[in-house]
Amino acid sequence: MTESIWSTIHAERRSLAEDVADLDTTAWQTRSLCADWTVHDVLAHLLSLAKMTPPRFAVRMAQARFRFNTFTANQVELERVGGPAGTLTAFREATPRTNAPPGPKETWLGEAFVHGEDIRRPLGIAHDYPLPMVARTIAFYAGSNAIIGGRDRVADLTLQATDTDCTVGTGPLVQGPAMSLLLAASGRPCTLDDLNGPGVDMLRARF
Repeated sequence: MTESIWSTIHAERRSLAEDVADLDTTAWQTRSLCADWTVHDVLAHLLSLAKMTPPRFAVRMAQARFRFNTFTANQVELERVGGPAGTLTAFREATPRTNAPPGPKETWLGEAFVHGEDIRRPLGIAHDYPLPMVARTIAFYAGSNAIIGGRDRVADLTLQATDTDCTVGTGPLVQGPAMSLLLAASGRPCTLDDLNGPGVDMLRARF
């Protein structure tokens, strides 16, 4: 199963690299869905993840005095110094890598899917994601509070995708496209308007 995860991640990296290949300076500086980050920043973050290993993670977290937000910001700054063209070239070169920071393997899928949309949605770029893997990531986020607080955000709600076989949780129903459910679980309120059902107001109140 890990092999299939990596094949999915590699495919997502290749597709994202193609989608941003012809962006102009203004597009690279577009505000992403990820708070305080531009499109360029998000790609730099994805590059840092592709290059990260558990030992490197430990060292750099220590350098950031174990403050996760500082650690993340430091990695983005490091990977964006060559400008968008340099970051994109390095991201393409890192596409086949299979190393990652420590953590459950579903988090690696989440990073690829969610940050892909952080970039694409503000730019109006459509992409077909592998919905069974998206469903797997929704289930993971609904059961974990690691970093993004997904479990608390969707607690006591039923999430049901309308475009793939995915139903997670119990409680008032929240229905919609799988990627919109995933983004909502990860803390992106812009997708709430894509969702419907008696649980949407409860979910909206948690943002």
